[in-house]
Amino acid sequence: MTANTKRVFYVNRLTHLVFADLLGARPDIRLDKLENDSPPDVIDAVLADANAYQIGAARDEIPRHLHGTADLLARAPDLLVLSSSGAGYDTIDVDACTAAGVLAVNQAGGNREAVAEHVIGMFIVLSKRIIQADRHMRREAGIRRNAYTGNNIHGKTVGIIGLGNVGSRLAELCRSLFAMPVLAYDPYLTDEQIAAHGAEKVGLDQLLHRADFVSVNCPRTFETLGMIGAREFALMKPTAWFVNTARGSIHDEVALETALANHTIAGAGLDVWGAEPPPPDHPLLRFDNVIASPHTAGVTVESREFIARMAAEQLLDILDGRRPPRLLNPDAWPAYGERFFRIFGFHPG
Repeated sequence: MTANTKRVFYVNRLTHLVFADLLGARPDIRLDKLENDSPPDVIDAVLADANAYQIGAARDEIPRHLHGTADLLARAPDLLVLSSSGAGYDTIDVDACTAAGVLAVNQAGGNREAVAEHVIGMFIVLSKRIIQADRHMRREAGIRRNAYTGNNIHGKTVGIIGLGNVGSRLAELCRSLFAMPVLAYDPYLTDEQIAAHGAEKVGLDQLLHRADFVSVNCPRTFETLGMIGAREFALMKPTAWFVNTARGSIHDEVALETALANHTIAGAGLDVWGAEPPPPDHPLLRFDNVIASPHTAGVTVESREFIARMAAEQLLDILDGRRPPRLLNPDAWPAYGERFFRIFGFHPG
């Protein structure tokens, strides 16, 4: 091991082995692995020397004591960065990182193509009623051709909540594939920024009232938790479809169950859940007009490799003293710089 060795660790598994390959090509980098059930003394030993934590983005896949909380940071005196393995960062307490002078980064944009395509797939399957017909044909014979008459997508209006990496790509696909008018609700973007993506900036209520398809593509934050509830579902057309591939708990599952039971909306496509994966007896899984996936919208062969490469390259940049491109807490930079100097003997720039 060389002098000034940088210590990186992860828990359970990597998104793709290219991450280990890129770090392994550097003689000054050591990569350690922990498991969910690693003994406390093993965890403490890794934390004591760690400079970087490549942390899983799914909050239910690693135990709470290995989330990026203030408690973990206090046990890792030389930890400089928490790097999420995806665009989401539910496992990272960003405020705690900032207070501790630790950078928090993600891999925003790495799975934009995969998630946007998943949304389009849900739109098609829902509007064409493919799942209902498939299930009927597997249960009984003699299905009538017009039993599950669907609808065209072409020309319908899509409402996108959150016009970031995924939302903007979804807007592009909806316009180019199906000539869909695009409504966007994103309070952090100006009219001009939204118009540049071919969308019309509207308020959330107006989007829900006008859209034939509603897609949630915003982060899970204190502002967005429970953002779509009974009131919001009541604003939607009874012929409209609701799709969430962003994060669980942005929509209220009980309110959605009620809306489906009362035919307030036409149906839903759900890739994210309050608890993941949902149990087979989850109330929303009893509806034939709900299609479900277990938080796999962004999980493709291509996106996994791309995200792992992004994560490795960004982490190496950070450990070499460069400012990362996907920094979640820029306010941490001054304190981080002093800590970096103490550990490695030079200031990051």
